[in-house]
Amino acid sequence: MFFKSDSFQRLTEMGICSCFGLINKPKRTARAITYTRKRDSQECLLPDGLDDEDEMLYNGESTSVLNESDGECRSQARRSEEILLFRIENGMICREVPVKETHQLIRTEDENGNKMINEYVRECRIGSGSYGKVVLYRSKSDGKHYAIKAFHKSHLLKMRVAPAETAMTDVLREVLIMKILDHPNIVNLIEVIDDPNTDHFYMVLEYVEGTWASGGSSPLGGLGESTARKYLRDVVAGLMYLHVHNVVHGDIKPDNLLVTRSGTVKIGDFSVSQIFEDDNDELRRSPGTPVFTAPECCLGLTYRGKAADTWALGVTLYHMVLGQYPFLGDTLQDTYDKIVNNPLFIPEGMDSQLRDLIEGLLCKDPKQRMSLNGVAVHPWVVEEEGAIPQYLCRCKRKVLQIEKSDNSEMIPIQEPY
Repeated sequence: MFFKSDSFQRLTEMGICSCFGLINKPKRTARAITYTRKRDSQECLLPDGLDDEDEMLYNGESTSVLNESDGECRSQARRSEEILLFRIENGMICREVPVKETHQLIRTEDENGNKMINEYVRECRIGSGSYGKVVLYRSKSDGKHYAIKAFHKSHLLKMRVAPAETAMTDVLREVLIMKILDHPNIVNLIEVIDDPNTDHFYMVLEYVEGTWASGGSSPLGGLGESTARKYLRDVVAGLMYLHVHNVVHGDIKPDNLLVTRSGTVKIGDFSVSQIFEDDNDELRRSPGTPVFTAPECCLGLTYRGKAADTWALGVTLYHMVLGQYPFLGDTLQDTYDKIVNNPLFIPEGMDSQLRDLIEGLLCKDPKQRMSLNGVAVHPWVVEEEGAIPQYLCRCKRKVLQIEKSDNSEMIPIQEPY
């Protein structure tokens, strides 16, 4: 079976998911970074494109990680399960509708010869994730479209991403994290299909039509300020929700930000995301895409994951507005050198408030970098719509209701927007 740990088995049997709780953990010292993969092409520094081959995708490379002992890695691999179990046992449930668990895989064809997995009819390949392909399927049960991420478990087990972790660890963590998320600006995980008698594993996701494209619609070459502002507000709302629940996304970039037909942006792809017991979001493993990497991550030190997410948000905003990247070299090392050492270039003619926001997000010192709360109330972001509100999810409302009951005071309960 795909999930082997006793704690996760207990979660599966309970059929529910949760938000994160508080468990004390010891502080760790910084260690030097070791890059285990070499990139010589500038193309490899950018977000991944689509592969035309209709086969399972595996990059065969190890993710850059910091040196750490096997014991520390095993501890990190267990932590996500422990956090989830802790919250469930304490009744702090965030998702109202749990992710469906299916342990039988039936591979057939429909009357037109289209391939099927269980109730889902294959339509076309739409993308690729870190370890597998993403395919558009239509459900014969409800007629809706779903994006399904497909994996081979045997390949995941062979791919080493850390001294004591394989790609299987990353996929397990992605599933666990997505199981607890419930927010209008985050892609929803609908079902997990894991048949212990096959090598196939599937994540059935809400289908969001696509990403935005920089079409030179503004004088600066990007999307235009009004569109960029709307998209940024959605991303910040989703990212604030993640950070409040001690989730670090780790790979914020346009390719992972999907746009619905109504123009709502949703954060997707949690394949390199991390979860924490408390506010100590210290990380050792380098994040997703090089061109979106924060300066502190390039220096080989431990870093704060939330601050790194905020930097990536700044790079994304820069790209939305200008249609280019603030720091991009010909090689991995050249790109990292520019991120760390080069000054930020802002062209003449940019709105002064927008300039201030970009400079705040792309501040090289993470301690001085603008926070998400600062972004939410920034004049350029506020414009006519007001500050971005904090999303009051189900678990937070429950806490407020408990506090109201205990204190016998009228504490206002805000419904989620």
